[in-house]
Amino acid sequence: MLNLGRRYILPSKHIAIFLSMLLGLCCVSQGQTPDIQISNGIVQATIHPPDPVNGFYRGTRFDWSGIIGSLRYAGHNYYAPWFTKTDPNVVDYIYRGPDIVAGPASAITGPAEEFSTNEEGLGFSEARSGGTFLKIGVGVLRKPDDAKYSMFRRYGIVDHGKWSVASKRVSVTFTQRVMDPASGYGYLYEKTVRLIAGKPQMVIEHRLTNIGKRAIATSVYDHNFLVLDQQGVGPDFGISLPFTIHPAKPIKTELGAVNGNTITYLKKLEGHDQFGVAIKGFGKTADDYKITIENKHAGAGMTITGDQPLESEELWSIRSILAMEPFIHMSIEPGKNFSWKYTYDYYTPGK
Repeated sequence: MLNLGRRYILPSKHIAIFLSMLLGLCCVSQGQTPDIQISNGIVQATIHPPDPVNGFYRGTRFDWSGIIGSLRYAGHNYYAPWFTKTDPNVVDYIYRGPDIVAGPASAITGPAEEFSTNEEGLGFSEARSGGTFLKIGVGVLRKPDDAKYSMFRRYGIVDHGKWSVASKRVSVTFTQRVMDPASGYGYLYEKTVRLIAGKPQMVIEHRLTNIGKRAIATSVYDHNFLVLDQQGVGPDFGISLPFTIHPAKPIKTELGAVNGNTITYLKKLEGHDQFGVAIKGFGKTADDYKITIENKHAGAGMTITGDQPLESEELWSIRSILAMEPFIHMSIEPGKNFSWKYTYDYYTPGK
């Protein structure tokens, strides 16, 4: 059994094959791993720690660290499951009667992050069938055949690396060290979720250090699964950005609209409705990494600010979830590191 005190270290490669077998047998569930609670007296957050056996999330798509199950401020809860059930046989998500059923790759909550290189895992395209590649925040994965990479596929975990988690009253820091001699890639990943004293503010700080022999080129995006007070997605929500939005693809005009720097909903999303916007119009500086989302019925909102330039940005939403997805890019030579930060300001309009 893992030691889940204020600091613990997950086991490494010597049990990786066993854990990979477990991954293939079980579905994503809330498990039995104790959650981590942090609070600054204004904001309270529940965080699911990484655990390959009993963790809340055990898929091979998203980063296992910093999974926020709930965040409460001024009587509002910003994050919760956007799905009602899970099923290991579901690829992404499906509708089954009144339920939204998520598969292991997508059954996650909060500001979840995914790393990808040309929409693949790091080193996937050059790995032979049976070889290995990396998914940052997950570990070393097995390429089972010559099929095209899919973020929704469950790949076997060869080595999830060495994880450590250190929690304090207002913060929790995750560290993962992964080396893959077969591919030549390796990294040290550090991520801290911190509540700022005296403010309704959360900061997520990252540092990725290249400890391998090969350069790391990757993108990362924050999925931002917003489930504000379980409010359905519709006209009560408004989104604003600091630049004039130019949709890169046609949008469903019966569901929503883009006007200047705002995105609005024209009807409540129901059934299988899906509204998205592929966003263009941002510049080359970090000034455009700013997203404000407000719900006038709930009387709550938030602003997300990043400290790096946008590579791309999208909106994805269905009836239970509104998700703004900002992407950034990084290139890291061996021995070098790259740092980035997201700041979340939660507010109630007029306060």
